[in-house]
Amino acid sequence: MNRIKIFAFILLFSVCAENLSANIKLASLFSDHMVLQRNKTVPVWGTATPGEKVTIDFNKQLKSTITGTDGTWSISLGKLKAGGPFVFTASGQNTVTIQDVYVGEVWICSGQSNMDFTVARENRYWCGVFNEKQEVAEANFPLIRVFDTEYSPREDLQKEVAGTWEIVSPQTVGHISAVAYFFARDLQKKLKVPIGLITTAFGASTAEAWISESALQSNPKFATLLSNFQDKINKYLPDTVVQNKYKKAYEKWVVDAAKAKAEGKDELRSPKNPNPVVDQHNPYVLWNGMVAPLVHFAIAGALWYQGESNSPTASIYRDLMETLIVDWRKQWNQGDFPFIYVQLANIGKEVETVPAKGGSEAIKREAQLLNLAIPKTAMVVAIDNADPLDMQNVHPKNKQEIGKRMVLAARAIAYGEKLTYSGPIYDKMQIKGNTIQLQFKSADKGLICKGDKLKGFAIAGEDKKFVWADAKIIGNSVIVSSPDIAKPVAVRYGWGSNPPTSLYNKSDLPASPFRTDVGSN
Repeated sequence: MNRIKIFAFILLFSVCAENLSANIKLASLFSDHMVLQRNKTVPVWGTATPGEKVTIDFNKQLKSTITGTDGTWSISLGKLKAGGPFVFTASGQNTVTIQDVYVGEVWICSGQSNMDFTVARENRYWCGVFNEKQEVAEANFPLIRVFDTEYSPREDLQKEVAGTWEIVSPQTVGHISAVAYFFARDLQKKLKVPIGLITTAFGASTAEAWISESALQSNPKFATLLSNFQDKINKYLPDTVVQNKYKKAYEKWVVDAAKAKAEGKDELRSPKNPNPVVDQHNPYVLWNGMVAPLVHFAIAGALWYQGESNSPTASIYRDLMETLIVDWRKQWNQGDFPFIYVQLANIGKEVETVPAKGGSEAIKREAQLLNLAIPKTAMVVAIDNADPLDMQNVHPKNKQEIGKRMVLAARAIAYGEKLTYSGPIYDKMQIKGNTIQLQFKSADKGLICKGDKLKGFAIAGEDKKFVWADAKIIGNSVIVSSPDIAKPVAVRYGWGSNPPTSLYNKSDLPASPFRTDVGSN
């Protein structure tokens, strides 16, 4: 064999060997500034050459494994104590070093626009909290870090999602989820440990978009959602006219959006993509692209703010959310981790004058109330949190109060504190002549009225025609009556889109809307 042939053979062998090998790569969650969960087993995973030995060195723990034939590997670190900064290394044929790593409490934060709503307006016209400038200026919390996933709906399951860890500061907090930030800020002050937030949220998304396909398939109530989605895909794929029309509109938008950004104008909305896979209203697409890649990352619990987009499916919203919570817990394989969610805020042009007006908002709030039957869940009542300057605004700006109430819930169900973390929750009723006595849970410090008198209670007789009721507090009960109802059978409170409300406990937490005739029309 002459030298030329030998050189060619060596070159070919080198190219083939390079193609067969791959450097160690960690999942995107494992990167500089990350926070790992304390006091739990911490899974770490990534890819490398099949059969390669991978070793993790972190905080006096040295763990090794052999990469599988598919090039994937996973190692579990033992329980870690809060602290940092630490250096994390993964080594094999190459070495990956991750700097500025802390150990503390990690929460996943998900939902639709009210979770995606950022602290500052920046170029998102619908964002920005009350007292925005001061909140941004004071956001010096180097021990709070946020990993924000990029919007990436998918038809098939993904193993990776783009994102980076950011340290909370006046320079970064503006584009961080306000609810998540205020929760972390108040929690960090209480626990005095690092806090990691993984935000995966997108505006107008439905609950079913965040649930795995297999979980949705397990409940016949969701069959129509799945079949409608498949019908949309079947209609879209061969329609080149629609696809080309969108392509041209998108190309124009790219130019216009760049120009608007350069001129400091608000972000221009992109044209709606007709591909049903990238529609955040469709089943499992956000689970596939924005949740599945996060599964197994050790967490303390989950925060959820969503429901506005599920009005068309209000009747099955309870089932959807129960499926989501059970599915997430099963997929994470970390037991019944705490799941804290926000009950929808009041919304409407003005406070309603029709007693027990009802509607899809009331039905969804009731679904959220009933979901409290799921173990280790907590609900933040927001029926008093509409934007006072514009009660039609679906994005209330007082996210500080929501974060504060979420922290109370977390302190109780995640960290075992004995404290009142919920407003009054209807428990049972007793008919006494022409009155109904209502009893409440979470009223241990007593019930109070905000305003000149109790408002928002409606009462009905057997004809189920509701009228406004007279209501008064006696101890931990509310007595409800009306001179127009001689034989009352049911009470409803806060039962509408923007109903009058007034009942709180002495911890200054509002009562959840409810109806005693659950299941009625």
